[in-house]
Amino acid sequence: MGERLQTDVLVIGSGPSGAVVTHTLASAGVDVVCLEQGDWINPSDFGTNEPEWELLIQQQWAHDPNVRKAEADYPVEVSDSDMWPVMLNAVGGTSLFYGAEWVRMLPSDFRLRSCEGIADDWPISYAELKPYHDEIDAFLGVSGVAGDPAYPEGLDYPLPPHPIGKVGMKAAEGMNALGWHWWPGANAIAVDRHKTLERCLRHGVCEWGCPAGAKASFDLIYLPQALAAGAKLITGARVSRIESGTDGLASGAHWIDREGGENFVAAKAVVVCANGIGTPRLLLLSGGPAHPDGLANSSGLVGRNLMLHPNCTVTGYYEDDLESWKGPAGETIHSMEFYESRPEHSFVRGGKMNVLPTPGPLAAIEAHRDQPFDQLWGPAFADVAARHRSGILWATNTEDLPDEANRVTLDPALTDGDGVPAPKVDYRIGDNTRAILDFHVARMTEIHEASGATETIPVGLWVDQPGHLLGTARMGEDPGRSVVDSYGRAHDVPNLFVADGSLFVTGGAVNPTATITALALRVAKHIVATGAEIPTSTGAAR
Repeated sequence: MGERLQTDVLVIGSGPSGAVVTHTLASAGVDVVCLEQGDWINPSDFGTNEPEWELLIQQQWAHDPNVRKAEADYPVEVSDSDMWPVMLNAVGGTSLFYGAEWVRMLPSDFRLRSCEGIADDWPISYAELKPYHDEIDAFLGVSGVAGDPAYPEGLDYPLPPHPIGKVGMKAAEGMNALGWHWWPGANAIAVDRHKTLERCLRHGVCEWGCPAGAKASFDLIYLPQALAAGAKLITGARVSRIESGTDGLASGAHWIDREGGENFVAAKAVVVCANGIGTPRLLLLSGGPAHPDGLANSSGLVGRNLMLHPNCTVTGYYEDDLESWKGPAGETIHSMEFYESRPEHSFVRGGKMNVLPTPGPLAAIEAHRDQPFDQLWGPAFADVAARHRSGILWATNTEDLPDEANRVTLDPALTDGDGVPAPKVDYRIGDNTRAILDFHVARMTEIHEASGATETIPVGLWVDQPGHLLGTARMGEDPGRSVVDSYGRAHDVPNLFVADGSLFVTGGAVNPTATITALALRVAKHIVATGAEIPTSTGAAR
């Protein structure tokens, strides 16, 4: 046995939810250890610092861990999935790769069963979550414009918005012509220096790491304050199993270091923040005599109801130089025009449309891949590549309703570098979601035409985006229909909590990190408030 530590609360994962939980507990004086499988990545190390960044993001900095194959990664079996996940094991997690589009779910998202007779209601409401949203926004320094009519009154932002630029202005022209809702984007990207964040320099490469250190990745904005408050962060720690005692309670976690050594952290409570794929994987790996089907899995729902927010896009090209290499990316504007169910539609629910720049010449080449050879390569190459300056990318997050057949399990053959079983993803896009995708491709094409685009290129499914991993350890009041309660506490294991996107009952159609972090803050504050009431395992670890 290698290192053995003792703590009050063990947090597994240092992404957005893990960072918020770790900071909140440490700031309240709780002894907390956070285990992270990856390492610190300095903003100066990102491939986006280099002129050849568009080549580097195809391998070394690829979104797909099966392509990237870094030391900290684990493989994901996706042969039976219509999409593959965006994930990064690092301090700050996949927030190093997110676009920091900071959009809240709408009130209707929490009440689909009550209002529309579909899916299930959340055990909490928009109003209950709002104070936690507001606190997170203030801490991060979210940039935006108050008063979006898609939301109830009271949604404001601590920092002013980023300029929407020529891209946003041109896109808004089409929306105005059609009479459709749009609003300046809200982004967790510092418009000016804020705490440990630098001012945005508008590089436009947010989704592959911010070289300026302006984007609120959680290695930059929450974890430094957590460490200053006394939290302990261990990197290079591959958690292989959460241990449970003879009483069925969690007693800590085993982890493997980079030298292959076996280590253990004993804890009074464990909070799992390993994302919507990593969390169910770990719970399924952690079965024992008291939990024969996996930890906290008496309902059989651990790993089920995976939601991935399928995306579709339409890129439009214009005669004008739109300076489309300028960020943030991040959204410049967004639209909730077709977010809610409408009786005239053949589908229920909808999507959130948003505008992004097209920040690189190879992006223009890739968009034109289907062109005849002589219209793309040879003398034509430079002209096509230069079109990235005049492009607008409209993209839609679509809502995929929970389906128990969409799930994460343990692959019987594939393992990570330490022999720990890898996750297998079974995920198929349903007919309702397909209809939403098709509808939004048509609407985004219509917007481009109204804005004066000379060419439009649709993509019906963006298979490697957006990295929203939701629903695989859902919250609820009924232990037979959920894994945890409204505070993330496992029904089966009262000292085990989940605080990441696995909690989602339905996915909505907005970028989920704002909701994930608000939920994590709520979970952490509940642990602080009720710590003395949380039972502690008396059974010895195996």
